[in-house]
Amino acid sequence: MFSDGVFAVLITVLVLELRPPGQPTFVALLSLWPTWLSYAVSYIFIAIVWANHHYLMRYARETTPHLMWFNFAHLFSISLLPLSTAWMAVSELEPQPVAFYAAAFSLVNATYIGLIWELLDRRSSVKISPKVRRLMRVRSFTTLALFGVAAMIALKYPLAGLGLCICCLLGYLNPEPPMAETRRN
Repeated sequence: MFSDGVFAVLITVLVLELRPPGQPTFVALLSLWPTWLSYAVSYIFIAIVWANHHYLMRYARETTPHLMWFNFAHLFSISLLPLSTAWMAVSELEPQPVAFYAAAFSLVNATYIGLIWELLDRRSSVKISPKVRRLMRVRSFTTLALFGVAAMIALKYPLAGLGLCICCLLGYLNPEPPMAETRRN
C-alpha cells in the first residue's frame, strides 16, 4: 500500500536527523535530551498514526477520488512531522517550535477526521455501530481541541504543551475507540 511506504519514509527521514554528540561522553549524549525526546515522541506518534490509519482503512471497500484525496491530505499532514521535530529539537524545545509541533499534530488529527467522515459517515454500506461511530468522533474532536490547546499553551510553557500532546497520544494507542465492544470472529 502506498500509505505504508510514506510512513516508512517518514520514519527514515526522522532518524536521519539524529546526530551524535560532539564529544565521546555520556554527558554530551545526555545534553542532547531535547533531540532524543523530540525523536521519541515523533516516532511513537507516527507509529500510532500508522496503526490507526490501518484500523480505519479496513473499512474501505473501494478506492474513490474522495478517499484518495482525504488520504493524500492525511499523508501530507504527517509529512510535516520531520520538519517540526527537527525544528523543535534544534531549538531545544523553545516555545514557538513546540507550538508549531502541536499544530502539526492538530493538522494530522483534522485530516484523520476527514478520513473518518469519508470512510464511515458518507458510506452507508459500512457496517459499524452508531456507538463506535460516535466514540470515534468524540475521541477525534476532543483530541483535536486538546492539540490546539497544547499549541497555545506551548507558547508560554513549551514542556506543558508537549506533555499535553503526549497525553493525547495515549488515547490512540489502541485504534479501537474506548468503550467500544470488540467482536472477535
